[in-house]
Amino acid sequence: MDTTPPASRLEQRLRLRQFVMTAEITPPVSCDADELLAKARPLRGLVDAVNVTDGAGARAHMSAPVAAAILAREGLEPILQLACRDRNRLALEAELMGAAACGVRNILCLTGDDPKAGDQPETKAVFDIDSVALTRIARDLRDRGVLPSGRAVGGKANFFIGAADVPIDPPPGWRPEKLVGKVAAGAQFAQTQFCMDEGIARRYAARLREHEALRDFSLLIGVAPLRSAKSARWMRQHLFGSIIPDALIERLERAMDAAAEGERICAELIEALAATAGVAGVHVMAPANEAALPRVLAEARRRLASQQDRRDEA
Repeated sequence: MDTTPPASRLEQRLRLRQFVMTAEITPPVSCDADELLAKARPLRGLVDAVNVTDGAGARAHMSAPVAAAILAREGLEPILQLACRDRNRLALEAELMGAAACGVRNILCLTGDDPKAGDQPETKAVFDIDSVALTRIARDLRDRGVLPSGRAVGGKANFFIGAADVPIDPPPGWRPEKLVGKVAAGAQFAQTQFCMDEGIARRYAARLREHEALRDFSLLIGVAPLRSAKSARWMRQHLFGSIIPDALIERLERAMDAAAEGERICAELIEALAATAGVAGVHVMAPANEAALPRVLAEARRRLASQQDRRDEA
């Protein structure tokens, strides 16, 4: 059992086996911190931590490390997404030290989207290191207080380190080699791509738990309030690894108010995942639909509270 103090509230809740909810916001294309806070403040009290994306969609936004520091100062626990696409190892190491100095405790190490997918396709990608190497750097900074060069670092980097993952419906003989490699590098939790199928999430989590290295690992399943059948199809086609069943798309097509139905589907799925063995929480993402996040999270919390009341009465 890990006896070191938890780095963050998120880590503390996961250690206590409490179901967690995180949500994702994209920093604005703005120089105004109030525009960032306008996105984040409605999530206060509804989530355990707020992801701050780093150049999402290979487009420029307010600096993710600075945005995470602003949220930390505001008392909103951030998860800083740090992408290898935009920085060499020296810059990434500097960002990690700066994040630690600003009280940012949760780090999600990512490779980053191809710039050709963004609005400035002539951008030169860096990719000096990959997300696994970045994970090792963050771990060694935290545990040993050193950079890869061996140079000592002052102060303390109290990081809770995460990774991205893509669930699948695992075939016989499949092994989660990529995720095991990320855990070996220092990852302690994963947030996944959209998986709007509770059955696949359950089977995937069960297979992960068969591997000793992943038995105490925290898996947060990515979910979304789908706005329409059209947007659901677009996500499934264009966002690699997204799992959105035909039955959900058909349900959206039949609905009088597709957006409201998408929010209801998301809340129902969160309730089901909270009772799924091996699923430690959910990560709620709403691309181009962030206004739906507080409504979905509030409804999910209401459902989970009712679920707990039924257990207490049983």
